Amino acid sequence: MPEIEPQDPNLKFLTGIHLWHAPMSSCSQRVRITLAESDRSFQSHLILLEKNEHATPEYQKIHPKGLVPALVEDGRLYIESVDIIRQIAGPDNPINTISDTTFLAMADAAQLDLKLLTFEFLFRGDPPQSAEAVEAFQKNHKNDWLRQFYSDFANGFEPDRLNAAIARTDEGFQYLNSTLSDGRAYLEGDAFTLSDIAWMPNVHRFHLMGWPFERTPFVEDWFVRVSARPSYQTALVDWQPEPAIDHFAKYTKQRQAAGTDVRSFPHFFSGD
Repeated sequence: MPEIEPQDPNLKFLTGIHLWHAPMSSCSQRVRITLAESDRSFQSHLILLEKNEHATPEYQKIHPKGLVPALVEDGRLYIESVDIIRQIAGPDNPINTISDTTFLAMADAAQLDLKLLTFEFLFRGDPPQSAEAVEAFQKNHKNDWLRQFYSDFANGFEPDRLNAAIARTDEGFQYLNSTLSDGRAYLEGDAFTLSDIAWMPNVHRFHLMGWPFERTPFVEDWFVRVSARPSYQTALVDWQPEPAIDHFAKYTKQRQAAGTDVRSFPHFFSGD
């Protein structure tokens, strides 16, 4: 959905770029990277997911699904991150020279599994929300899928569901690895494009949970290249709360020691 009609009429009067985003949202990260690579300034509107600010009536008038990011450019509202990064880049920007939209489509489709695995292997170590906060979220958020997802998380994800998500994620990384194995520097070839931006936050996120990237050495080499770009630091790393990153590292080590980390699931022992 490239553009939607705002439910909040005040959005139509905004000028310039306004971005509603969360510090560690992977979709927000790809949008901020695109803004940095395009040298475009923006008005920041932080949505703190841990405080359930995406469940407020005010925000759900901006993003009807209650997700991040949402972007308004000169009164026009966009809510899907792949559409947003193409809108930001514009048709004449070299990073928008996309010869194969497969990589963008794959990155978009991978978000559901990334969310599931992030909640299990990173957020599972956080203190649970209060009963009052959980009740308020279930009452106030209008996205049925998201309410069910939070309920499933609280009750514990089924191992088969996690293993299937791990298998699909591994399949995606194997595809990228095969693509990069011909010696190209970036996913589209010799030029850095939106295809790379779409995947940078995903690989970063899976590094946090100890993903076995030794299975995909060309992806690992690619990530060394793209993470050396200034936009990776300013638009992704600098927005991350350092205590959260330290907490994730400790929790990942705990799961590794207990043999319940992402590498312990059957997919990695099935010969796939």
